[in-house]
Amino acid sequence: MRAQVLHAPNRAEQRPLAWEDRPIPTPGDGEARVRVHTCGCCRTDLHVIEGDLELPVLPIIPGHQVVGTVDALGEGCTRLRLGDRVGVAWLHQTCGVCPYCRRGEENLCERARFTGWTADGGYAEALTVPEGFAIRVPDRLSDLEAAPLLCAGVIGYRALRRAEVQPGDRVGLMGFGASAHLVMQVLTYWGCDVVVLTRGERHHDLARELGASWVGDASELPPGACDRVVVFAPAGELVPVALQLVRPGGVVSLAGIHMSPIPTFDYSLLWRERTLRSVANMTRRDADEFMALAAEAGIRAEVERYALEDAADALIAIAHDDIRGAAVLAVA
Repeated sequence: MRAQVLHAPNRAEQRPLAWEDRPIPTPGDGEARVRVHTCGCCRTDLHVIEGDLELPVLPIIPGHQVVGTVDALGEGCTRLRLGDRVGVAWLHQTCGVCPYCRRGEENLCERARFTGWTADGGYAEALTVPEGFAIRVPDRLSDLEAAPLLCAGVIGYRALRRAEVQPGDRVGLMGFGASAHLVMQVLTYWGCDVVVLTRGERHHDLARELGASWVGDASELPPGACDRVVVFAPAGELVPVALQLVRPGGVVSLAGIHMSPIPTFDYSLLWRERTLRSVANMTRRDADEFMALAAEAGIRAEVERYALEDAADALIAIAHDDIRGAAVLAVA
């Protein structure tokens, strides 16, 4: 098979991915092999290839928003069948026995493996996944539409849950890339009023098209406080701004896996029972709930399509905030 492989991290502009022939993987016990149709490109992929995240496994094939078809099954598989269309998301495998797994917090598993970071991902023509971690993809979602939902959508949905968003709330979104433009559609479906703080005219235009009541950047705040704020941009300097924006008793959730340092801020920004929460990974429940919601609510990603051999171009575009919506590799 053909694959984009990272041997050593470097800035996206240096194109650190190598375009290689690799042996097609053989599924082990309890694993399925998935022939990749599409794979979304994510800012987390950028953090992987640039070394913002520690890289315990090298070389590694990035990519964790995968849609494809099961074409081989290992011994002991009972859940999937050949020909099933499935998604492979960030959470690749958990131990099932640590305290977090036993509490239903598998996203915090001490021995978890992550697709495209510690297990080979979807910037390739095939990959393997434990069958219990393959996500069912609703029929009404195409391969291109479904791929960005598996991380940008699922993590955004978890960020809304962590922020305790209720239908009808006023919600602020900071940053408006792949995840935020999907979250915006969920919030509209829930009848929320949404304000967007982001840079770049393409992001401003998309936010307005999707129904934001106010659009600007972080140098100015919209009139009135928000009940909840979700920070998607990996910029620590936005955290005090988010706390200025949220009302007393409100919640700010931080949706990124990586963020630049958060500056010191006055306690008055947090006082009066404002809550600040991080978002770590996702669970299979998050994925199942969000994929069903996306099908029900007609949530669709704005997609810019790239060929697998052009993955470096997609990542450079993400680094420069040059993607309107989400970048997706069309593999097969």
